Amino acid sequence: MPLTRVSLLKGKPPEYRKAILDGLYQAMRESFGVPEDDRFMLIEEYDKSNFDYGANYLGIARNDDLVIIQITVNNTRSPEQKKALFARIAEILSKTPGIRPENIMLNLLDVPKENWSFGNGIAQYA
Repeated sequence: MPLTRVSLLKGKPPEYRKAILDGLYQAMRESFGVPEDDRFMLIEEYDKSNFDYGANYLGIARNDDLVIIQITVNNTRSPEQKKALFARIAEILSKTPGIRPENIMLNLLDVPKENWSFGNGIAQYA
């Protein structure tokens, strides 16, 4: 049920981008109990002129390797589960593909279960 959007600057090789998606999926399976094959993920790449960020917002030093990740999920997770997901994503992505934790920005959107249709015009969770 997660819908994951990843935004980054253009220029990273396909293996790098795949490692991000694989790492996110692993972290969601481990921390959120996401079922196997429940994988709906998008990567959007931007030119430098269309990718703006606060290089030191909240005292966190970011650079052009910044990856912005937005995950939309059912509103059924506790704050502890969310913190565990964020920590696990940073841990996994810092190893493969080697993103500095400072360059991993996460945003989680909680939505009611009835806000999903996975096809056929049916609200499967409603």
